[in-house]
Amino acid sequence: MKFTEEHEWLKVDGDEVIVGITEHAQSQLGDLVFVELPEPGTKVEKDDEIVVIESVKAASDIMAPLDGEITAVNDKIVETPSLVNEDPMEEGWFFRMSLNDPSELDGLMDEDAYKAFVG
Repeated sequence: MKFTEEHEWLKVDGDEVIVGITEHAQSQLGDLVFVELPEPGTKVEKDDEIVVIESVKAASDIMAPLDGEITAVNDKIVETPSLVNEDPMEEGWFFRMSLNDPSELDGLMDEDAYKAFVG
């Protein structure tokens, strides 16, 4: 599993990655009340704003962690945003994507580096 400085996690699954936000991020946001996901087939570049989330505290954007194409989204979290709070690292995933250059994963943090990053 890899992590970004924007508190996203990426889990490699075959030729794709599954992307969500970390436990730390969901705890900082508070209870999520709205999630808007991109359409599958959307081509994205790193740092594109592709997901909108609203919590009881604020609205935020989730950025594309790397260049690629959205291949699937988790419709369950649109219907039940609290899934992200309850299980951010499994049931609360946001989207799957194929990467233009999988070697870019090497530039992201591993779990130990992420833990050090969030302190």
